Amino acid sequence: MAYINLLPWREEAQQARKKEFISILAFVGLFMFLVVFAISSYYQAQVDGQLARNQFLKNEIQILDVRIAEIKTLNEKKDALQKRISVIEQLQRSRNVGTQVLDEIAKIIPNGIYLTKLEKQGNIIHLTGKSESNNHLANMIREIDLSDLFTDATPESIITDEEATKLLSDFKMRVTIKGLVGDLDAAVDQAFQGGN
Repeated sequence: MAYINLLPWREEAQQARKKEFISILAFVGLFMFLVVFAISSYYQAQVDGQLARNQFLKNEIQILDVRIAEIKTLNEKKDALQKRISVIEQLQRSRNVGTQVLDEIAKIIPNGIYLTKLEKQGNIIHLTGKSESNNHLANMIREIDLSDLFTDATPESIITDEEATKLLSDFKMRVTIKGLVGDLDAAVDQAFQGGN
């Protein structure tokens, strides 16, 4: 007699295929979840690393800003000290300026010129005197230009008096002393106020 299988084998095969499909689907879903999780973790690690680098740079920038501020204050102190040193050097140079001026004037005044008045205001000397000729005045201006102490000789007036002796003419001249501050007291005050 023929063997007939009456069990529902088709349903069992279909159930087996269905279970296999669900298993594959779960495996693929789990695999995709792991792939998405791995990619997400990778990019999150990249973002966290960049944020950490940004924070490091911000901290370093703050440190450099503090150092720049310190450098600015040091530069200001250095400038104030240089002003003070400059004023002290000018005071040192001008300490013996009276004797230096008289010594230099004795050297530069040629024969034929007679000084009647010498007045110093700051670093300007006003000379008043008499001259036998304009050539003597020109020689004196040349000597002033060659001088180590004086500069900028500017004749202000040359007057010949008709009633007096025609041999002598009155002159006024302005001469600048090299290396002196015009108003030394103001320079000292400014230098010492700038340092406080």
